Amino acid sequence: MDFFEQNINRIGTSSVKWERTKQVFKTDEEILPMWVADMDFRPPEAVTDALKERVEHGIFGYTFTADSVGESIVSWMEKRHNWEIKNSWIQYSPGVVPSIGKAIQALTEPGDKVLIQSPVYPPFYSMVKENNRVIENCQLVKKNEQYEIDFNAFEQCLKNGVKLFLLCHPHNPVGRVWTEEELRKMAELCLENDVVIVSDEIHSDLIFKPNKHIPLASLSEEIADQTITLVAPSKTFNLAGLQASAIICSNNDYRLKISAIDKQIGAFTLNTFGIVAMEAAYRQGEEWLEELLQYLEGNIELVENYLSEHMPELKVVKPEATYLLWIDCRQLGLSDAKLNHLFVEKGKVGFNPGTSFGKGGEGFVRMNVACPRSTVKEGLARMKTALQS
Repeated sequence: MDFFEQNINRIGTSSVKWERTKQVFKTDEEILPMWVADMDFRPPEAVTDALKERVEHGIFGYTFTADSVGESIVSWMEKRHNWEIKNSWIQYSPGVVPSIGKAIQALTEPGDKVLIQSPVYPPFYSMVKENNRVIENCQLVKKNEQYEIDFNAFEQCLKNGVKLFLLCHPHNPVGRVWTEEELRKMAELCLENDVVIVSDEIHSDLIFKPNKHIPLASLSEEIADQTITLVAPSKTFNLAGLQASAIICSNNDYRLKISAIDKQIGAFTLNTFGIVAMEAAYRQGEEWLEELLQYLEGNIELVENYLSEHMPELKVVKPEATYLLWIDCRQLGLSDAKLNHLFVEKGKVGFNPGTSFGKGGEGFVRMNVACPRSTVKEGLARMKTALQS
């Protein structure tokens, strides 16, 4: 675990997390960044070794994504998620967000409705709006310290003319790992209403026991035929800057339509280093991932215990997945503007404001704990200072 205790200075690396904090939070103060979803950990040594070897070769011309990359994804999905896929089902994209945009463009028309479940990852909103589609929202319901789906409302939304459903699975920011029963119910309702499903499963490897990630498309051939699954090593292994992700889809018609979008914009391959890193991570990163999950659980437990003892007004929604903590601050009785001011100006710590995730995010903040434990402790101390002020 000493590997994850290292404090690595990221200043001077064009880090969005560490070098854009002042602009994001509109302050001149030095803010401890615990917001954007990347980790302050180096990736598995096998990944950096593979990248070094590629750099040593010294020639970086046009590169294609070899079959071996797809084979590494096929193997990973079967081993980690008991999902048998074919290499021919895989397409590549620089990231999950561009993949969402391509799927929306390929499988819907301007003015069509796209269903989301707020509070949810902000690019779900922007990709719908930027592509001139209309958001249909079925807000998640918080019950007994956990989030659930209102299936009556979900079905009604689908009947309102929805053409595509963006599923966040596991869910960011509330940390839910959807159960097989929940997944089947959502999928069956989408099938009944002829709604395409785009399942963002980028956090699917960051699951805490006893929870288990079930790829939506693994439930049946019929469901798979109407589902596009988006995955990437970026969250799992902290490789977001290398811009490599995969689109998995058994429906050949869907794949052809997505390929047509790539042709329109002239996209034909991934970044050379993204290709190398993705294959190395999926082939050799599992042991590192298991150690990471243990370390993250320790960080989460630390936050839960500290808040319970020192700031009982703040409640962590127990995450089943991800390194992102959804913290309920509503007992403070503050407006979102005042809550943000309190943490930024008084505590000098930067969280994602809950309002950035849409309806249902009011009074919450999202805290990133994928960092050394010393950073988590510093963040908690700053939160305490903010509340004492």
